[in-house]
Amino acid sequence: MEQQTIRKTYKCKLKPTPQQARELGRVLGLCRSLYNTALDQRIVAFRRAGVSPSRYQQEAELKDTRAVMLECAAIHSHVLQDALARLDKTYQAFFRRVRAGEKAVFPRYQSRERWHSFTYTEFGNGATLDSGFLVLSKVGRIAVRWSRPIAGTPKTVTISWEADGWYLCCSCVDVSVHPLPPTSQETGVDLGMEAFAPFSDGTRTFSPGWYRKAGRELKTAQRRVSRRKKGSSRQRKAINLLAKAHQKVRRQRQDFHRKTALQLVRTNETIYHEDLRVANMVRNHQLAKSIQDAGWAAFLTILSFKAECAGGSVAAVPPVYTSQRCSGSGCGRMVWKDVSVRWHHCPYEDCGTHLHRDHDAARNMEGAGRTLRVGAGVLASGNRASVGP
Repeated sequence: MEQQTIRKTYKCKLKPTPQQARELGRVLGLCRSLYNTALDQRIVAFRRAGVSPSRYQQEAELKDTRAVMLECAAIHSHVLQDALARLDKTYQAFFRRVRAGEKAVFPRYQSRERWHSFTYTEFGNGATLDSGFLVLSKVGRIAVRWSRPIAGTPKTVTISWEADGWYLCCSCVDVSVHPLPPTSQETGVDLGMEAFAPFSDGTRTFSPGWYRKAGRELKTAQRRVSRRKKGSSRQRKAINLLAKAHQKVRRQRQDFHRKTALQLVRTNETIYHEDLRVANMVRNHQLAKSIQDAGWAAFLTILSFKAECAGGSVAAVPPVYTSQRCSGSGCGRMVWKDVSVRWHHCPYEDCGTHLHRDHDAARNMEGAGRTLRVGAGVLASGNRASVGP
């Protein structure tokens, strides 16, 4: 039987020397400057001739640019090409949204607060690993704090800056997975506000509400930034403290998502969830903060990846009437209720189902998912595999 493989990114913290840290910051700043210059070139060319230069035309000019600007000559060519590729990707996304009639924002210039990484697009050419160290072209040999050994074949290397330092993101292909015994279990998940994830078996998982709990600390850090003189070193320190506070909340949320998804894929081969439109839901200003704090979209992304690693399946079910339809055995009739009504009572004597509203919706999703699976003949799960947290 052919070994199942996936593509996986390993993230580890770098331990550069002060000189190496300054060099990484300089490369980051020059990549951002190249992005802004290339964007300005496209805007000016379009205003003058009605046509903007393509990505490949701008990449062809890099050779002359590197010959004139010694700063760019000290940076690997693949890193500069990746900055132009990001600009082209942003342009293509903008015009795709315009053609589709969606809300589109024209590409804008990148500030220091919005540009945090640069990429070596070919492992072994400018970036390689040697005896546990990361060797970058024209930067040097950087120590890495490995959290686990990488597997597979490295393809790209991305260096990113976060509030607490520099990080290495190594994307690898052909990462093997190890089969687990099948469980033949299915479940429905109803992502909600009262409980983060009610399941079709009646159990519920509650989110701690990380952002709201950290509200006072974040508010204090934000006020500290506002009181500092703009552009001063004290303001930069205050901004860094604020970024670390937000980073802590983000990591707490991500840890919860990974552990919850891991528990689901270990016990279920097929998982059905409602097909949420989070971008539309956050337009409700009364619920936007709670929705963003729960991070439903990020959780579903993690859940899909872990299920793929486990040889299972994740399917989105249309959420229409899942909270109004009775999930009792053989019932399926509509029981209309307002959002404020949290319990489902089936008024028909031959049913009499009585359970929580979210539990009823999760059971309906599981039933609808099974119907879709049988009708379309999809969601065939392969070998299960162990998935780490």
